[in-house]
Amino acid sequence: MEKKVKDFFSARNIAFLAVLVALVVVLQLWGSVIPIGAGGLNLSFVLVPITLGAIILGPIGGLILGFIFGFVVLMTGVTGTNFFTAYVLNDSPFFTVITVLLKGMVAGGVAGILYKVVSKKNKYVAVFVASATVPILNTGIFILGALCMSGSINTFVSSYMPDFDGKNIIYIVIVGLVTVNFFIELAINLICAPALYTVDNVIEKQLVKKYKKNKINNEPQKEEN
Repeated sequence: MEKKVKDFFSARNIAFLAVLVALVVVLQLWGSVIPIGAGGLNLSFVLVPITLGAIILGPIGGLILGFIFGFVVLMTGVTGTNFFTAYVLNDSPFFTVITVLLKGMVAGGVAGILYKVVSKKNKYVAVFVASATVPILNTGIFILGALCMSGSINTFVSSYMPDFDGKNIIYIVIVGLVTVNFFIELAINLICAPALYTVDNVIEKQLVKKYKKNKINNEPQKEEN
């Protein structure tokens, strides 16, 4: 286990992780000011770098990026940037913090594990499995967390979503809060993550090829006897 952690924190992985962390922060903050759907929820373009991290860096990378995602979401709630998060965080702080942190971390970590397992058979299938896993788990855990906060959700709905007032809590959460967002996020992830992974693969292969070529050219030639 210690060796795996040590191997993860290589110069290449740290550089790649830093870029993905920056993307997670920027995309989540950008998404927070462009709400879509009911209740002021936002599209998670941020799921794309989390998926890439899970694929390229493995479960640890996915876990770290999922945590960063959750932390930024909580900060948008604390600062009031995301109105829905701010409301439930104030009304049900414990379940909000647990749900927000857990959904990103589980999604990223499990996607990394599934990619490792499936890639032994087929790498391209593994990429799509990981790309689908992240939005499915992210949304699934959000739904479970929202059901645990049913009182807060019902109060929010009665105040800000009158069309859903009086509806069953499961109907409110699934239809009112996540349906549109989930399918759009799933489509974005299934298109963008595999495409960016392919680009990264091509670039990395070219860099390796160039490095090997330069190494051969720079090697001192043996003098003939």
